[in-house]
Amino acid sequence: MLEVDVVIIGAGASGLMCAIEAGKRKRRVLVLEHANKAGKKILMSGGGRCNFTNYTVEAENFLSENAHFCKSALSRFTQWDFLAMIHAHHIPYHEREHGQLFCNESARDILNMLLAECAKVGVEIRLETNIKQIRQMAESGFSIKTERQTISCQSLVVATGGLSIPKMGATPLGYKIAEQFGINVRTTRAGLVPFTLQLAEKEKFAALSGLALPCTISNARQSFTENLLFTHRGLSGPVVLQMSSYWQEGEMLSIDLLPNSDLQQALFEAQKDKIKVKLKNYLPQFFAKRLIPLILTNDLLECSLPDLSHKQIQFIAEQFHHWQVKPNGTEGYRTAEVTLGGVDCHSVSSKTLEAKQVPGLYFAGEVLDVSGWLGGYNFQWAWASGWCAGQYV
Repeated sequence: MLEVDVVIIGAGASGLMCAIEAGKRKRRVLVLEHANKAGKKILMSGGGRCNFTNYTVEAENFLSENAHFCKSALSRFTQWDFLAMIHAHHIPYHEREHGQLFCNESARDILNMLLAECAKVGVEIRLETNIKQIRQMAESGFSIKTERQTISCQSLVVATGGLSIPKMGATPLGYKIAEQFGINVRTTRAGLVPFTLQLAEKEKFAALSGLALPCTISNARQSFTENLLFTHRGLSGPVVLQMSSYWQEGEMLSIDLLPNSDLQQALFEAQKDKIKVKLKNYLPQFFAKRLIPLILTNDLLECSLPDLSHKQIQFIAEQFHHWQVKPNGTEGYRTAEVTLGGVDCHSVSSKTLEAKQVPGLYFAGEVLDVSGWLGGYNFQWAWASGWCAGQYV
């Protein structure tokens, strides 16, 4: 039997960060990863540029049934702490909208930095390793059986991620480990994911595939303003991905297709200025031509502006400012960037990330019921939770 101090399951963002910190404390650390390489999701994230954190990180940027849980870790390892690592490794990066930070060259820069830091403190990473059995040992610690050997450790860290993007190797292993030890797992679903439309609407709006426009999407609980992208399956773009995490199945969404203008006011002004054009020739200054006939009927579009009644103008503005959409669903884990739900944070210490009822068992990263907004927040949670666990394992 191989004996180590710490076994970390998962060589992703949170697992590698935890390994680095535990290694700095002279712990003998072994990372077990079932994929053929470490950090696969790091490499593919941000279009290969890795949106590794954000200049503004608040607890409000995260969803969890235990809303306060993330505060401790985020305050102890901040975006500035991660940026200090980036600077120390001379990784060039840039800011995009909303404070999002990306590598200038490649996400591989981030992964190489983490692997270099692991190597520096003697962390061993074993790839293509499948776990057959985990047992809690009578005295203390755990034994982990793989196809090759049995490993014993004092501390076991579950950093297996969620269910999003199964082609990258996502599995429910982390949730199964939690359940094995009697830890509650909150219902999971896909987050930061495109919407699909009902068949009739999907066919109707298919002609708009590839069209992007700024809009505001709202429901009773949340609202986001960013770009919307029409796809051949439904709706995507940053504003949709953000909203998807706050959407419940069967719920109607209100979409403002002209968030920074008042169409009703503009039409009244045009009437006042005696502009004598048909509505269909007036609206293209605000919207893409191919969108307009999908929102309004042809008989209305053929009307001349001076002939429009007060009621008709109100109706026209309503259609564009409060377009009502009821998604059929989402594209699911296949394209989701994050998994909502997961290991119940009420069962885990927010300070140490240790399971309250199982000494020596820790959880870090996406496997927990903490999900961030689009924009580098999920990586910051991975760095922060991994760092915190690494101080105690």
